[in-house]
Amino acid sequence: MTEFLNNLFFIFQRVSWLSVLDIMLVTLIFFALLYSLRDTQAMALLRGMIMIIVAITLITSLVDLPAFSWFARNALPSLLIAIPVIFAPEIRRALERLGRAGTFLSATTKTADSALEETIRAIVGAAARLSARKHGALIVMQRLDHLDDYIQTGVQLNAKVTPELFLQIFYPNTPLHDGGVIVVDSKVVAASCVLPLSASGILNRTPERQMGLRHRASLGISEVSDAIAIVVSEETGAISIAHSGRMLRRLDPERLENILTAFFRPSGTEQKIGFIGKLFSDRKGRKEEK
Repeated sequence: MTEFLNNLFFIFQRVSWLSVLDIMLVTLIFFALLYSLRDTQAMALLRGMIMIIVAITLITSLVDLPAFSWFARNALPSLLIAIPVIFAPEIRRALERLGRAGTFLSATTKTADSALEETIRAIVGAAARLSARKHGALIVMQRLDHLDDYIQTGVQLNAKVTPELFLQIFYPNTPLHDGGVIVVDSKVVAASCVLPLSASGILNRTPERQMGLRHRASLGISEVSDAIAIVVSEETGAISIAHSGRMLRRLDPERLENILTAFFRPSGTEQKIGFIGKLFSDRKGRKEEK
């Protein structure tokens, strides 16, 4: 015990603030890497690569295998080169999130006017009425990241946001009910837009496996941009909202309005932070339900 305490004291004597900073930076890098890979198919690939590296290390250290050791040493550089190729989508998504990090506060500096409040009320009212009728819907609200590439895939409307317009667009079997509607400021710029599907496995692990392409598209557009996606389930009528690759489900109209207001009004910074916290807690709750 005395020897252990002496060794511990010796270690603490050699630790400086630069050493602590060095360890914290390395820890932060690994945390950011694992955080960006969470809930993606790349997490399984990462676990597989770690298992292979650990197995090779154990074999080469415990058994004298010259040929195998030579092969392992020469294959390691190739593996390091292959990592950026294998994890290219996740690295790209992480860099996009990093690039949007500086716009987190600036997103709340837009002036809240009557047009914005009217737009939010119209979207909330449309979502409530679509939910009551169990008409599936997907509404995407553009923020700082432009969605021009996705707007071009749909039918151009440039119409004023009204609940009646959404009810008409998402009425079953109408020409525009498939795909998503993109809202820019107070205008419905396009309908029946083709949106990217999420590559994460969040929806596959939810108790309700019936969630389909609308929910995957809402998560997908939130993963590649800072847009807000509102989804109405065709099966249950439940209202959900997606942002930054996270989904908050089973919302009532009042809560939906509060969340949208938090994202688009200057005074909504604290509410926005609280909403992001709710997204993570909702994710934890889904795991506990399983």
